[in-house]
Amino acid sequence: MSLRAGNSSVVSELVTLPPGSFDHAQPGEFLRDNHPAPAPIVREMIGTPLEIMKFQVTASDYDRCVSDGACKPADSRLAGNVPATGVSFLDAQAYASWLSAKTGESWRLPTDVEWAYAAGERFRTDIEGGEGDPADPAKRWLTQYRNETALGRKPDPEPRARGSFGLNSKGVADIAGNVWEWTSTCYAHATMSSGGVASSIGNCGVHVVEGFHRTYMSNFIRDGKSGGCAVGTPPDNLGFRLVHDRGGFLQAALRCLGLT
Repeated sequence: MSLRAGNSSVVSELVTLPPGSFDHAQPGEFLRDNHPAPAPIVREMIGTPLEIMKFQVTASDYDRCVSDGACKPADSRLAGNVPATGVSFLDAQAYASWLSAKTGESWRLPTDVEWAYAAGERFRTDIEGGEGDPADPAKRWLTQYRNETALGRKPDPEPRARGSFGLNSKGVADIAGNVWEWTSTCYAHATMSSGGVASSIGNCGVHVVEGFHRTYMSNFIRDGKSGGCAVGTPPDNLGFRLVHDRGGFLQAALRCLGLT
């Protein structure tokens, strides 16, 4: 899909996914009787076609934003047709705002639900440790460690040319490769009851990051290995892809207000 604004040309190849529904483990931290509990699974609905970038935003894409003074420089080692990495949530938001202004259309980070829907069979939820044991808090941590180790993930720090990790069944490229992706979903701390989630407090200083599995990072973190609030082994790289809202800015505003 080619979009033009003035004398500039911004090219973003999109995949359009039809509406659908799926069972989805909720993101965040869940407690029952003040002890960790598995995330509840909810039936989620994508009610309208979802237009998402086929590839992650590349270094050359991102450099245009830097050249315009709207984005901070990313990983200086990278150029051309490789994913932009070394970008924080704040950087990704700045790029989405720049692209929206440049094209006159609405671009934004996907939600956790949208990303999971687009990821299809490549989506992995949090590394779970089962129910918390009040008598042995370390037991759950050890279970998490064993579950992550069983996935067989190996360090893979060098970003590769787009398409290197292939397509998933929905035609979206490089899902769950070695570049993990920011979403617009805030971290949540929830208390469970017998009827489900009793209360939930959001922390939008931390956002959901998707990749080999789901994790959480502070908004300002650009290098996942430097820390933040990651769960499990930290991400090799932090990058992003965007969703295109065909309804434009009004639809995006209504979504933010919870009216659509």
